[in-house]
Amino acid sequence: MSTITWLMLCAAFLPMVAAVVAKAGGKGFDNDAPRAWLSSQEGWRARANAAQANLFEGLPFFYAAVLLALFKQADPAWVAGLMLAWVLVRLVYIGLYIAGYGMLRTVVWALALALNVAILFA
Repeated sequence: MSTITWLMLCAAFLPMVAAVVAKAGGKGFDNDAPRAWLSSQEGWRARANAAQANLFEGLPFFYAAVLLALFKQADPAWVAGLMLAWVLVRLVYIGLYIAGYGMLRTVVWALALALNVAILFA
């Protein structure tokens, strides 16, 4: 069960990975008003911020799917494997989003969604 717990924690930190990328080294970053600063960004910083928002949006479905799978007494090793795949795919998603590969990013997003559905029905 500890593997599942750690993977849930890793999933929770994914949006923060994108946020750090968006903010790190940014000229004029204002931690008193980070949202205003982020909303004025362009290019890869804006995409990193958008990735952060998408990652937050995906967490409720991920957590619900995991909890339902565990409630239904799915094999914890299988659930953990699917969770690990989801976390890794979402890391790739961050990289593709920041790099500006829109179509490939969408394919990876769809793969993460499919993994989430697989967890739901595990």
